[in-house]
Amino acid sequence: MEERKRIYLSSPNMGGLEQQYIKEAFDTNWIAPLGNNVNQFEKEIARYAGVEGAVALSSGTAAIHLGLVLLDIGRDDVVFCSSLTFIASANPILYQDATPVFIDSEPESWNMSPEALEKAMKEYAAKGKKPKAVIIVNLYGQSADYNRLQAICALYEVPIIEDAAESLGAEYGGKMSGTFGKFGVFSFNGNKIITTSGGGMLVSEDTVALEKARFYATQAREKAKHYQHEKIGYNYRLSNVLAGIGRGQLQILPERIEQKRRIARRYAERLNSMPGIRVTTEAVHGKSNCWLTTALLDIQPEQIIDLLESYNIESRPVWKPLHLQPVFKEVAYYAHQKNEDVGKNLFEHGICLPSDTNMTDEEQDEVIDILSNHLKENV
Repeated sequence: MEERKRIYLSSPNMGGLEQQYIKEAFDTNWIAPLGNNVNQFEKEIARYAGVEGAVALSSGTAAIHLGLVLLDIGRDDVVFCSSLTFIASANPILYQDATPVFIDSEPESWNMSPEALEKAMKEYAAKGKKPKAVIIVNLYGQSADYNRLQAICALYEVPIIEDAAESLGAEYGGKMSGTFGKFGVFSFNGNKIITTSGGGMLVSEDTVALEKARFYATQAREKAKHYQHEKIGYNYRLSNVLAGIGRGQLQILPERIEQKRRIARRYAERLNSMPGIRVTTEAVHGKSNCWLTTALLDIQPEQIIDLLESYNIESRPVWKPLHLQPVFKEVAYYAHQKNEDVGKNLFEHGICLPSDTNMTDEEQDEVIDILSNHLKENV
């Protein structure tokens, strides 16, 4: 029997222009890190996001790490971080020997709860341990509520690192995602809305800080004819070949955003009238890029994930909150409200539906039909 064609959660989708820039790298023999593609990709991302500058890096994780380095965060410093996110948002805090504190989500956007953040700020400031930074994640392509979150951070004079790894192209109040903090972070991992295979970007209005980021990202090599090192650096720069892929991908980003948003609309239109499922809709405070369409289920998400997998269709649970991860079992956590752990509830009931821009309407209809039939029989 012929195997069914796989429907992916979110696979790379090349637009055709990538080869032009890769060829340029080969033709000029700039195969090693750095080169024209890196320089131009940085300028193009900065122009797209509407910021002064950008630094192309090997991953979004590297960008978060350098943001912490630039904010001089070190041993015993406290950093607040969204809990409902991939572990890469928080790992760099540990790289710096700092102490994470996890902040719950609010129900509308699933992003950082202003109520939980305010409570944590008050308590930590009262005991003289005000955080040195707050890492706010824009989950699944939807910006957090920055009017409220920025006001809290400004009151306590705490800088924001905006983890926009999943939200390139999203907007909040007409302003682009990634531009609400001291530093913004994008990811170009293989499953993101555009990809460089692996890569990331640190963006900021502070071009002096970005020059320091370039310095640290190239092993902190001093300006000398010999190899001189006075600080510890990292091998974090993006390859010139991969930056070429990114330049081609960036040109089709608006098309990819519209495709993702259309996929989300079709799920909502067809499934939100069904019992037992509620497809997450766009928060009122911002335009999502709909990187992944998410939904809440009345039945165990594993049932649906296993069901879809039996048809060779990829889906996944939502992120397991970091405060529930064994590696962080001793870390402080602030819930959205007393006796209301929003992140835990979203993890227990949430699912990420296939949101692949390579998916045809007919394939999406198949996913919807499988879900509908199962819910009719089991809810």
